Amino acid sequence: MKQTLLLVGCGDIAFRAAPLLRKHYRLLGLCRRPENYAKFRLHGIVPLSGDLDDPRSLDRFSGIAHAVLYLAPPPNHGEHDSRTAHFLAMLTKTLRTNRRILPQRVIYISTSGVYGDCGGALINETCRSNPITKRALRRIDAEKKMRHWGLRNYVNVSILRVPGIYAADRLPLTRLQAGSPAVLSEEDSYTNHIHADDLAHIVFSALRYAKPGRVYNVCDDSCLKMGEYFDLIADQFNLPRPPRVSRNKARESISASMWSFMEESRRLINFRMKHELNVKLRYLTVAEGIVQKNN
Repeated sequence: MKQTLLLVGCGDIAFRAAPLLRKHYRLLGLCRRPENYAKFRLHGIVPLSGDLDDPRSLDRFSGIAHAVLYLAPPPNHGEHDSRTAHFLAMLTKTLRTNRRILPQRVIYISTSGVYGDCGGALINETCRSNPITKRALRRIDAEKKMRHWGLRNYVNVSILRVPGIYAADRLPLTRLQAGSPAVLSEEDSYTNHIHADDLAHIVFSALRYAKPGRVYNVCDDSCLKMGEYFDLIADQFNLPRPPRVSRNKARESISASMWSFMEESRRLINFRMKHELNVKLRYLTVAEGIVQKNN
């Protein structure tokens, strides 16, 4: 009999992973909007009504799953993740009911933004987190909540720190078509990426192989600066390369949300992901991923 996997945050990655996951698990998915039920079912996921912003709506989820794949983002305000707090409080209620079980494993999808700006340095999972945006502060808050909850309740909780996700339908084509500038190479920041299809396979591998309390950098082998990433996509889609300007000039014409990514520079090391999770990337670099998706 298949074990039950609860998907929290059913977006693009959950739906990409569903064909692989449902071979091994019965899939349940937290669904906030009834109009999305049909899409969930199309991917083999049983939709269950619930809202992470409404703790009362989560009570029915207590003790129903052997494992949890948590992909939901924090709220878009503040420095704490109330959604993760609500979810873990619901799971804790399981301890008061003998007929129900705690999940044996939880995989939390976080962001590499928790490392902050590292000046282009090589970063492995032992490097100290140093979030500089509220978005990253909310993520590190969620990580701590998840790991502490796992230790208290003897549940295997593991963290995947994910950088920029790309795919054929997740590329900055509108930005390139608008002619938005990129930063001069000598002033530019390093960026990290993972193809959405690779990430879908990685979350499955994490459910099988991730170690308790362990953090994993999830990225490909690319070593690109942000402007090089834009140039690569522009060339592949026969679009003009973005004009290069100084950092100060770029900041005047780039949205605050985009600038928050461009002001951080680091190069993630993915050795632990490859060797502990037994991951073999389909797209080793962004160049390979873009070519494969368009030819």
